[in-house]
Amino acid sequence: MKAMILAAGKGTRVQPLTNTTPKPMLPILDVPVMELIIKKLKADGFNEIVINTSYLSEEIENYFKDGSQFGVSIRYSFEGEIIDGVRHGNAIGSAAGMRKIQNEKAFFDDTFLVICGDAIIDADLSKAVKMHKQHGGISSMLLKEVPMESVDKYGVVELDDSDRVVSFQEKPKIEEARSNLVNTGIYIFEPEIFSHIPAEGNYDIGGELFPKLVSSDTPIYGINLPFQWIDIGTIEDYYRANLMALKNEINQIEFSKAGLIVNYDAVSSEEMPHTPLIQDIPQVNESHYSRRMKYAG
Repeated sequence: MKAMILAAGKGTRVQPLTNTTPKPMLPILDVPVMELIIKKLKADGFNEIVINTSYLSEEIENYFKDGSQFGVSIRYSFEGEIIDGVRHGNAIGSAAGMRKIQNEKAFFDDTFLVICGDAIIDADLSKAVKMHKQHGGISSMLLKEVPMESVDKYGVVELDDSDRVVSFQEKPKIEEARSNLVNTGIYIFEPEIFSHIPAEGNYDIGGELFPKLVSSDTPIYGINLPFQWIDIGTIEDYYRANLMALKNEINQIEFSKAGLIVNYDAVSSEEMPHTPLIQDIPQVNESHYSRRMKYAG
């Protein structure tokens, strides 16, 4: 199966970490988020991958190359201009990025998956594709339930009794949210989707394509599978993700070698795995250890 990873954004909400590193390349215990995504895609049967790049595109392309070291085939689509051999990124929106790839590479010839490059997930993606085909729509999106007090941070999706999408709300006020199901940035499409994307100009999946499909009564569906979804949308999210990894709370990351004893805020001691983020320290005075991490980058 084929998949596209969205990786053209600047990651402004994670600055200054993204001043020199694309957000998908931010490490979770020294492993780039996108590497975790690629390994997950391979495990679920997606062996042909295309990545749209723009901001600091070389960082991504130089790391993953043709994908052979990860057991997949990877191609790239750069969004921007190359002047005198220097790349100048100019992201065109996720749906327009899909269109560019299809126009230049004719890559999408069957049901395909599109996934954001800045989140850690353990969803059964092959099962999601099967559910999408059972629905029979032109597109499906993976959804996640969040606490109602958090819905104002996400794109909220409302479904009918058949799981068909009936409305979208982009970061609504909590009291106005129609549901607590949110868009996780994981989409499944049929190739016919390209007839709904304008031939020119910037165009976004969540903000423009899906609302257009709903307003034109084109069937798209929500898939609400139980899965772990760790968004790296902000510095706080990134910090939390690394703490979760240290505590072995991320399903995709496993560590077997015990290492440092860490006391968080001098409240309770926990045995943490040996990681590249917190190096071996000969002596640690628990009363002076505070909430901080050594950033590997």
